Order: sequence, then structure tokens, then C-alpha cells
Amino acid sequence: MSKPPGAMMDKAASTRKARALSADELRHLCTFLYRQTGMIFGESKRYYIERRVADRMAATGMRPFPAYYAHLESDKSEVEHLINIFTVNETYFYREEHQLRCLSRSLLPGIVQNRKPGDLVRIWSVPCSTGEEPYSIAIWLLENWPLVDAYHIEIVGSDIDTRVLLEGQAGHYGERALSRLPPDVVERYFGSARDGQRQLIQDLRESVKFTSANLIDTASVATQGGFDVIFCRNVLIYFDDASRLQAVNNLYDSLHPGGYICLGHTESMTRISKRFDLRRFEDAIVYQRPGSDRDG
Repeated sequence: MSKPPGAMMDKAASTRKARALSADELRHLCTFLYRQTGMIFGESKRYYIERRVADRMAATGMRPFPAYYAHLESDKSEVEHLINIFTVNETYFYREEHQLRCLSRSLLPGIVQNRKPGDLVRIWSVPCSTGEEPYSIAIWLLENWPLVDAYHIEIVGSDIDTRVLLEGQAGHYGERALSRLPPDVVERYFGSARDGQRQLIQDLRESVKFTSANLIDTASVATQGGFDVIFCRNVLIYFDDASRLQAVNNLYDSLHPGGYICLGHTESMTRISKRFDLRRFEDAIVYQRPGSDRDG
């Protein structure tokens, strides 16, 4: 026997009420997320937050919220799960292509000017999401930089979201992710379509090293080593001034003197830190760590 519509609505309302967070609970959770990630959440995103927390409470069997929060504070693996469902992973191949042109036409020629063939050049994509951005760097250099085989190019893709790192390693991509790539490039570097997706060829998958990194955690960033070029696009917009400065200082320390950082088109380093020099190249504006250390 079917239930009357009113009863179903009452049940839905009861479910929403059961999973709703009080103002204090919401504030505690947002503070916890901020400490872990540097990202700002608040009352304006209540529905977004409550849906995700409800999913984690259901997955762990920890209800009501105080029980889940106590579990969260004592279980590092649950912290990882929670962070994973709050990260934003919007990307595609050849995103902000003008920066890739700048990389091959201006940045790398300058970097290798005083290096010998076979020397190491390190490029970091952070956050790397599901791998489109670091793989774009690899493909672009193979297609557009004649000296790509003359040097040891190491590309590292890092993210705080451990799920997307696994997806990046697998290298399966749908039509939307591939839409900016020329058809002949897709044919050269991707297998045949299966179930609406194409897998990046193994040689390319092996050309990128995927690691976990948290931009506001100095120790986490330090473990990645030093880089000649960093692509850090469209993540600082989710931070407040304090966490943004912390992330930028960590990125500065990750760059070799004279190294470059590329930000998203809506982001400006000059509003965050004076430690970098603004450089205007033919294809893009980027920021450079000075050749010698200085305070700023």
C-alpha cells in the first residue's frame, strides 16, 4: 500500500531536520576544514556542507554529528575522506593554453640556458586534480618543445584529494576533458574510446609522478623538493588572506631561485606577496622567484 504524499513529505522533512547542523556545529566543522585545507566555508554553503557531512555520517555509521565529529578528530583516514568530498575538481586538457605556450617559448629556454644536456628540469602541477593539467604539460612539451628529449624533464602532479590522484594515475578521460585537444593529438596519445572514455597511453601515464600535498602545510610541501616551474591555478581563490599567504610562502620555498610560478587568470600574486617579480612574456604574465634570496 502506497503512503500518502503528506507522509512522504513529512519523512523527507524529518530526514533533513535530522541531518541539519546547529550553528555551533557548522562553525566547528568549518573551522576544522579551514585548519586542514585553508579553504573557507560558512553559513552561505550550509546545504552543500550538510549534504556531504550526511554522506560521511552514513558511511561511517557515526550519528549524530557530535559522535561523527569526535570520530573525525581521532581518525586521520576519515579526515582524508572528508577533505576529498569538499575539494573542487574542475579541469580539462590544455586549460589556459597560453601558459603552456609561454612554458615552451619563454620559460624553459631561459631555464636550460646554463644547463647541460641531460640535466634535470622539474615542473610541478598543484593542485593537479584528475591529472589533465600535468598530462597537458607532458603532451605540450612533446608536441611543441624541440629540446624536450635533451633534458631530464620530471613532471609532478600533486593534490590534497587522494581520490583524484588515483584517477590521474589511471588516466581515463571523457569527451569533455579532451575537447580542447586537437584530434590528431588525441589519436596519438589516447587509446580507443570505451564506454565514453579514452585512456592515456602508458608512456605518458608513466611520465607524471603523482603525490599528495597540502599547500598550507609547510612540511607536506617541503617533501616535494624544489622546482623550476610551478603551475598553481585556481586554488588560491578559495583561501582567505592568511592561508593564501601561507600557501604562497610555501610555494616560494619550493621554487629554485629564478624559477617561475603560473597562477590562474583571475589570480594575482602582487596582491598576496611582494617576494616574487612579475614577468611579462609574449604569451603570459608569470611570477618569478628572484635569482637570489631576499626578504619580503
